[in-house]
Amino acid sequence: MLHLSRLIGRPVRDSAGDMIGSISDLIVAVGESHPPVTGLVVRTGRRQIFLPWSAVERLDATGAEIRTGRVDIARFNQRKQEIMLKGDLLDKQIVDIDGRKVVRANDVLLDFVEGAMRLVAVDVGAAGLLRRLGLPDPWIARLSGERSRVASYIDWEDVDPLGSTIASVRLRVPHAGLSELHPADLATIIDQLTPRDRADIMNSLDDETAAEALEELEPETRADLLEDLEPGRVADLLEEMSPDEAADAVADLSPVSREEILRLMEKEERDDVRGLLAHPEQSAGGIMTTEHVALRRTATVAQALASLRRLEPDADVAHAVYIVDAQRRLLGEVTLRDLILAAPNTVVGTIMEDEPVAVELLAHAEEVARIVTRYGLVAVPVVDEGQRLMGVITAGDALWDVLPEEWRREMPRRVRAGSIAAMDAAKSAPKAHAKGRGKAKGAKRASKQNHG
Repeated sequence: MLHLSRLIGRPVRDSAGDMIGSISDLIVAVGESHPPVTGLVVRTGRRQIFLPWSAVERLDATGAEIRTGRVDIARFNQRKQEIMLKGDLLDKQIVDIDGRKVVRANDVLLDFVEGAMRLVAVDVGAAGLLRRLGLPDPWIARLSGERSRVASYIDWEDVDPLGSTIASVRLRVPHAGLSELHPADLATIIDQLTPRDRADIMNSLDDETAAEALEELEPETRADLLEDLEPGRVADLLEEMSPDEAADAVADLSPVSREEILRLMEKEERDDVRGLLAHPEQSAGGIMTTEHVALRRTATVAQALASLRRLEPDADVAHAVYIVDAQRRLLGEVTLRDLILAAPNTVVGTIMEDEPVAVELLAHAEEVARIVTRYGLVAVPVVDEGQRLMGVITAGDALWDVLPEEWRREMPRRVRAGSIAAMDAAKSAPKAHAKGRGKAKGAKRASKQNHG
C-alpha cells in the first residue's frame, strides 16, 4: 500500500537510472468503486507532463521508474472523467456516505488491486496530516494514536467526492450514494457544505430527492441555497414539493426571486402557492396544504380509493377523505381504515362521520395545535367562513411551530411523516393558551384535488 503524501515530490527516473523529473500528481479515472491510476503528472523544470501508467515500471515510496528513456514532453492537459489526487482531492471536502457526514481528505491510500494500482481509501484523520509533514510512521502512530489512525480511513466506495473538485468532473459525478440517503441525513450533509458545493449537489440529484432534502433544511439555509440555483431549477423542485412546503420555501426568498420563480412554475402549482402565501404565516391557512381528496356523498368506496391512488398523498393526508356538497361545504369524513373495511360499492355518505373536527382559515397555529392534540388527530380539515373545505393540516405541521426551539433542532423537519410521535412530544410541551374556533365534535398540488 502507498500513501499519496509519500509519493509527491519523489524522483522519476528512466530505465538507465537518470532522473527526468519529480512526481507532481497522480491521475485516476472516475467511475469504478476503486478507480485505477491512469498515469503520473511529472514536473520537469517548469513544465508538467503526463506519464501514462503503461509506461511506469515501478512506483513506490522511493519514486517511480519508467520502462523507456523516451518521454512525451507535451504539456499535461486533464481529460474528462479524470481526477488529480493532489490537485482535486487532497484538502478538499468529501462526503462519507456510510458515516453520513462531510470530512476533509488529508491523505490518499493506493494499492494494487486486480492487477492495477487503484485508489482504495481516503485518510481523514490526524495521521494523514502528520504524514504530509514527513514524520516517520512510528512517530505518527504515537502522536495520532493507533485506534484513531485505523479508524481514519474511509473506503473510496463509501466516498462521494464533491463537485467543486474540477469542472470537467463536476458535471458528470452522479452522487448516486447521496441519493440513497434519508432526506434528513442528506440535509445534514448539505448544511455542512460550501454554497458552491450545496448547489452542485442539488443540481446532480433527481427532482424528487432534491425536493425532499429541501424540505428538511433549516429555512435560512434553504433560502440561501435556492437563491444560488437557477430559477428554472428552483421552479421544478417546488413543483415536486407539497404546496405548503413550497409556499414556506418561496416566502423566505427576496421579492424579486420569489416572483421570477413563481412565474416559471406551472399555473396550477403557482396558483396553489400564491393562495397559501396570501394567508398569515401563523394561521391555519398559512400552514395548511391543499393536498387532499374531496368527494360528494354519493361517491363509492371504490371511487374514493381510486382518488387516493391518483393523488399518492403523504401518509397523514391519506388518513381520510372528506365529503363535501356542491359548494364544497364540509359535510363529513371517512377514514382510510373505514374505506378498506367497507365493500367497494358502499356509498361513502353512509359511512362518513358527520361534522368532523375542523378549524377556520384564520385560526392561530397554537389553536390548531391544541385542537390536534386534544382530539388526537392525524390531520384536521380547514374551512372558510362559509364552511367550504380549503385544505388540510397534518398533525406534524400543526405541532412543529409550537414545539420548543431546542426540540425542533433535534427532530427531523419532516415530522409529518410521524405525526403520532410528534403529538406525543407536544403533549409534554407547555400547553398553548388559545381560544378555540374549531367546529365542535370532533395536497401536493391543487390540480390533484379530487372531486366526486
